[in-house]
Amino acid sequence: MANIIDARGRSCPEPVIMTKKEIDKNPNSSFKVLVDTYVAAENITRFVTGKGYNVNVDKNNEEFEINIKK
Repeated sequence: MANIIDARGRSCPEPVIMTKKEIDKNPNSSFKVLVDTYVAAENITRFVTGKGYNVNVDKNNEEFEINIKK
């Protein structure tokens, strides 16, 4: 089961920092990040894409589920 990082309610850059910590801890694993702002979803997508990860973003109402895998 993939790890889930719950960054809902947090302001940027904190969701990106949380994502970076997960990548540093488990660089080859898949995980999900939950955020509740479009800006956080875009910043995380840009960050992980630059690191060579594949990203899929699902929007559910006002929340975003970002699926990240190497």
